[in-house]
Amino acid sequence: MPPLASLDGWRAFMSQSMPEPPALLPEEAWRGLSRVERSVYDQARTAYHDALLLVSTPAIRQITTTGMKLIARNTRRQTGRKGLIVSGPSGTGKTTSVSQLGKRHQLKIERTAPVDTSGERIPVVYIVTPPAVKPRDLVIELAAFLGLPYAYRESPQVITHNVISILHKVRCRLVIVDEIHNLDLTTRNGQDASDQLKYLFEQIQATFVYAGVNVTENGLFSGLRGRQLAGRFITLNTGPFEHDSPQQREDWERVVLTMESTLRLHRHTPGTLRRHASYLHKRTGGMIGSLDQLIYEAANDAISDGTEKITKRHLEAVVLDTAAEEVRS
Repeated sequence: MPPLASLDGWRAFMSQSMPEPPALLPEEAWRGLSRVERSVYDQARTAYHDALLLVSTPAIRQITTTGMKLIARNTRRQTGRKGLIVSGPSGTGKTTSVSQLGKRHQLKIERTAPVDTSGERIPVVYIVTPPAVKPRDLVIELAAFLGLPYAYRESPQVITHNVISILHKVRCRLVIVDEIHNLDLTTRNGQDASDQLKYLFEQIQATFVYAGVNVTENGLFSGLRGRQLAGRFITLNTGPFEHDSPQQREDWERVVLTMESTLRLHRHTPGTLRRHASYLHKRTGGMIGSLDQLIYEAANDAISDGTEKITKRHLEAVVLDTAAEEVRS
């Protein structure tokens, strides 16, 4: 699978749909499977659980809704456009949110104006900010996404001009810049890269969306450049699910139930995981990515050991990411 930060990778992402859940066999047919048939059947179910199953969280809905409104408003403006910054800790759905925004926008474009078979329309561009980024790095990332050739000795100005020209030609209306926390405004290179982004923002008739880890704490809004950025962008924050108020607990339980409803297990009783909702929150620290891993890995362990239902023992046996395990301890 090509990386998302490439045109082939983005098109592959656009063509993805929710995996088709394998049908659960009737009891008699399931018990009658041969060893080989059982192995194939179990592999299909574990592969399904391993696939990324997007759960629409309140944060994802807010980010995609706000982003779509900005795109619509900016399309009608030559100046005074606003961008969107998505900030939050690792594992809280930033990349998922902005990529889903891009997908939603492109699907809208394709519904209203079918994709040009010549491949000349590129509604969305997605790039990742390189570490210790320099101004040239950003336009090279854009050129690489577009498949635009450039010479190694070509000046940044020439590459920038060519990139802007192509983005106008393909009618790009959304530019997503992920890992924006790699832009360090305390360094000269970071400041120059910020100026480069500001120039691209002004020259390209598109909505710019940045996503990064705790961008306020990382100094993205510090100094003159940071204040200019703050005046041009709306900031939305992602974070772990809270579990204090009745509404927060209800939101968390809704996510748990949504994941549970997708399980392909023969002995699992619906609602079991809801009874473990508080435990699941404590184990994962409210992180949606950790919850996804916990539930689906436990489900696959239940297939492997033949119990066909998730128990507390299965959940306890899963080793989560370091951040979640630190919360647990």
